[in-house]
Amino acid sequence: MKKWCVSMKFRDSFSLNPVGNTSKYTDFINYIDTSSVNAGLLSEVSFLEDEFPSRAQRLVRPGDILYSSVRPNLRHYYLYNDSYEHAVASTGFVLLRNNSSYNTRFAFYYLSTNEVVKYLSNIAELSQSTFPSFSSKDIGKIDLPDIDRKAQDQIVSILSAYDNLIEVNNKRIKVLEQMAENLYKEWFVRFRFPGHEKAEFKNGLPKGWRRGRISEFYTTSSGGTPSREHDEYYDNGTIPWIKTGELQDCLLIDTEERITEAAVKKSSAKFFPKDSVLMAMYGVNIGMLAYSTMDATCNQACCVFRDKGSINTKHYLFQCLKSIRDYLLLISFGAAQQNLSQDLIKRVRIVMPDMETVIRFEQKIEPLYNETKQLLKANECLIRQRDLLLPRLMSGKLEV
Repeated sequence: MKKWCVSMKFRDSFSLNPVGNTSKYTDFINYIDTSSVNAGLLSEVSFLEDEFPSRAQRLVRPGDILYSSVRPNLRHYYLYNDSYEHAVASTGFVLLRNNSSYNTRFAFYYLSTNEVVKYLSNIAELSQSTFPSFSSKDIGKIDLPDIDRKAQDQIVSILSAYDNLIEVNNKRIKVLEQMAENLYKEWFVRFRFPGHEKAEFKNGLPKGWRRGRISEFYTTSSGGTPSREHDEYYDNGTIPWIKTGELQDCLLIDTEERITEAAVKKSSAKFFPKDSVLMAMYGVNIGMLAYSTMDATCNQACCVFRDKGSINTKHYLFQCLKSIRDYLLLISFGAAQQNLSQDLIKRVRIVMPDMETVIRFEQKIEPLYNETKQLLKANECLIRQRDLLLPRLMSGKLEV
């Protein structure tokens, strides 16, 4: 780690995991799990009532930095500036709260540099815990850059411009997602599909539509996790490997981790083609979905769906599974955690419209899907540019 002129450390300017009384929240919380944040972006906040996870212990305020202490190389960190009522984060985060005049966003940008991530990852790999992790003391020992406040503000102004563009794109993505969901509800819940005025109904369904088990329309499969004890399964990996934490009702254009061909050959991780729909079968993200826009592999907690027929109905399937999520959670089982087995999923009955209607729906949604994909790629480019600027601005190679 780089040594700065003045030995001021994070613990001198930030409170680490400040104590907060979560017991006062008895009716509901807005819960942020480590899987809900990635590289400065928040993908989901879970509204929970009555029973809360035991890890829901960190009271969150605007301006707090959340930094996952497990596998820091996965970059699950976020600067919280939202206004959710009763916001609570997982104890899987180290929470940093500014108690000085240091620029919080500048400190956050510094914690996101490759230098710091690598430093914390090295500590995590040497830890004796079940998963590679670091402690709040480790992050507290990191030296804060000795840069005057004016320069901090200027650097933040430059980098924030990229973040603002990313945020605009994310808002557009949310609008596109809502448009797709609204169209599904209009056609397949309210039955206002094209030609509905003249449709004949039988047993509550338009003629030509039918109810059947998921297994009648789709194949399902899952994957596996290559042993972490073999570095050769992960080092310099080129094969996308999807974990359930990445399933956030979204499109996946890349993965947090990649594995090697040796990992595929010697584990249960199997290839599946792009345009597949995935669903989390257990864990915090149970029932959450994603499209895979690439040929990829996945872990054993993912259920991968593929059409049995020749027509790709990924958009209908995605929205259908999303619409019955509450039911899926209701029928899930397990004492320690909710669990959806493949056998259970395959027996779930869904409605399948006639192919002409499904094809028209796919054609309507595909432009929204493609625009979302382009916005995600634009964000990926903006993040790459921002992260290239970051160390140069921090080091003074680029003057502000």
